Amino acid sequence: QVQLVQSGGGSVEAGGSLALSCEVSGGSSRSHIMAWFRQAPGKEREFVAVITSAGDTTYYADSVKGRFTISREDARNTLYLQMNNLKSEDTAVYSCAAYLATTVMDSLVIPTSPDNYNIWGQGTQVTVSS
Repeated sequence: QVQLVQSGGGSVEAGGSLALSCEVSGGSSRSHIMAWFRQAPGKEREFVAVITSAGDTTYYADSVKGRFTISREDARNTLYLQMNNLKSEDTAVYSCAAYLATTVMDSLVIPTSPDNYNIWGQGTQVTVSS
């Protein structure tokens, strides 16, 4: 059974950088569409970034575009999120998510709704102080 194990995160001052990792265990990350979501206190879970199963296309929420970078290294079964120029409004619990692409269409889409994903990491706190 595929599981996602997150690492990274922590606390940083505004303008700083943090990196998150999400390792796939119990299987391969290949053929999985993978994404990052976040949830701030009192708010709904929101989309951050997604990468296709081939790793050739990425898509970002407007709020993080130009500051965050999603990437994957399937040889290490790992998804990454590099976060630069962090702002206080980036404070949230960040979770990685994945689902298996079983059709050609699956491998081409870049879903941003958490309802599309059926495998989730445990979540990790990112706190940005101003």
